[in-house]
Amino acid sequence: MLQVYKKINKSTITVDSELLTPAYDFRDHWIHMANPTDKEIEFIAKTVGVNEDMIKAALDEEERARVEKDDDTGAVLVVTDIPFTEEDETHYTYTTLPFGFISVGETMITVCLEETSLIDDMLSARFIRDLNLHKRTRFLIQLQYTISKKFLHYLKQIDRASQRVQNELEKSMKNSELIEMLDLEKSLVYFSTSLRSNSVVLDKLPKLTKFYDEDEDLWEDVIIENKQAIEMSNIYRDILSGTMDAYASIISNNLNVVMKVLTSLTLLVAIPSMIGAFWGMNTGVPFEGESWGFWVVIGISVVVCLIAGILLWKKKFLK
Repeated sequence: MLQVYKKINKSTITVDSELLTPAYDFRDHWIHMANPTDKEIEFIAKTVGVNEDMIKAALDEEERARVEKDDDTGAVLVVTDIPFTEEDETHYTYTTLPFGFISVGETMITVCLEETSLIDDMLSARFIRDLNLHKRTRFLIQLQYTISKKFLHYLKQIDRASQRVQNELEKSMKNSELIEMLDLEKSLVYFSTSLRSNSVVLDKLPKLTKFYDEDEDLWEDVIIENKQAIEMSNIYRDILSGTMDAYASIISNNLNVVMKVLTSLTLLVAIPSMIGAFWGMNTGVPFEGESWGFWVVIGISVVVCLIAGILLWKKKFLK
């Protein structure tokens, strides 16, 4: 999907797709491409004058966060990871995707493999008044700030989901809750790794681009928000990992208790069988030929079982 935005007075509007021809002037425009087709990539690359490989860089799921400059065209590519969520049958899953920002001439291009709410956040009332398509460095800072805030938002969602699953596990340990806990732990690993990669990119940006004096405060906010997100992801991951280890120990302990009780019951059941086997021998045995001998054997079995049961109970094998 291809969307083009431009600023008229203080409003950011979407350019009609019918106007997007090779003759269209893309200066001071923001082009956003979400899972673009080969035809759209070729059109933008030729019209704007950017290498196709730069556009395709963010379309690789395994692309690492990095900063690159093309000496031939002067285009600057900034690839950072953004948080992404998908709704499963029972819960949300969280992961990260590469997001590309390209500054070439007087045009800005953003590229992502999937539709993301990040663009809606950029066009929200909070940024729309300060959104300046003429100052590409400020736009990049606002973009990085929005990404950091998005990470923090999803981290809070993960924490709430973790608390909910823990409350459910306290009532009954179902496989579905344990699987969800594993998915959340995996999401935090993705977030933590991506945030550290983004931090490296943020450290390189001031050396590659020129910042405006009025953007220094916003840039400091970006650094603070990103560091906060890194700390939160590490804390939540450690807590979740510890919780999973605790539940694994509880499950193992419960299994040991069940096996101990079953072994004790098997022992008690074996006592009457053993006593009956003694009196079933083809040799002379006590009470042989007596009409009440059967009941004596039963009584001995019951007494021995009771004694064994009391001993096992005192040793806490039946608790």
